[in-house]
Amino acid sequence: MPAKPSFDAQRALHLAHQTFDIESQALLGLKARQGESFTRAVEAMLLCSGRVVVMGMGKSGHVGRKIAATLASTGTPAMFVHPAEASHGDLGMVTSADVVLAISNSGEVDELAAILPALKRVGVTLVAMTGRAESTLARHADIVLSSAVDQEACPMNLAPTASTTAQMALGDALAVALLDARGFREEDFARSHPGGALGRKLLTHVRDVMRSGDAVPRVLPDTPFIETMREMTKKGLGATAIADPQGHVLGIFTDGDLRRLLEQGMDLRGLTARDVMHPNPRLVREDALAVDAADVMEQFRITSVLVLDCDGLLVGALNSNDLMRAKVI
Repeated sequence: MPAKPSFDAQRALHLAHQTFDIESQALLGLKARQGESFTRAVEAMLLCSGRVVVMGMGKSGHVGRKIAATLASTGTPAMFVHPAEASHGDLGMVTSADVVLAISNSGEVDELAAILPALKRVGVTLVAMTGRAESTLARHADIVLSSAVDQEACPMNLAPTASTTAQMALGDALAVALLDARGFREEDFARSHPGGALGRKLLTHVRDVMRSGDAVPRVLPDTPFIETMREMTKKGLGATAIADPQGHVLGIFTDGDLRRLLEQGMDLRGLTARDVMHPNPRLVREDALAVDAADVMEQFRITSVLVLDCDGLLVGALNSNDLMRAKVI
């Protein structure tokens, strides 16, 4: 029977600090163990025409899934294959064009050991991430990455703790080295994360979120003031473009401009759009990133911009509410 649970706050905090110390020391030791084998592993993964196939059992398997996901999201095609399933058909996913990254702290996991001969027959490059250089896994591998740690953070030195931290960090190091070698950029990251905030910022263009067609408030320069106000109210942007018949923007009139005119006590009834417009408004191109339009609004403390096509003609309008709905800001 397990012992009756008891809680000691000071001991819990002490063990937390001890865990951090042990695992940080494990990472420093990991750094000292990396050398030519690490660079060979990176080169093999960089040059392979297939995928990096990550394998591992138990806690190493959980780490392996994360490593495969990190590699895939940073430009290196990768997938996780469960070793036990591999021996029952999933080995067919692995080809000679692949690099297999097999993870095991002991290097003696039965499920991995059982498929090592088959992997060699396939002709893959086998990279072992293990804590034991003399293990069965290491002996079969083409490249051995040492993930050895001096001790686990577990008080009984049993539960995988420091060793899985080392594996995770070593996988991250591989991913970082590979993304750098590939010239992987923010735009590339965004393409593999279209649903995330970064993806929206780097993949959403002004044309994707702007108002277009009849939704764009616009009047001719000789439009009477009252008609100009009707157009602003109808389109609900809080502004209207003043453009010539060809679509060249001459100016803009906004709610803020109206407020300032009223504060001056001007008689607006006989004025035209040309008389009240603000010339040289802030403009953006439809092919610009939406986040750049947001930067323009923030820099000049405005809430809307007019949008031009590649010929410099008015094709859209955009305000801060449009950007918030698109979750760009």
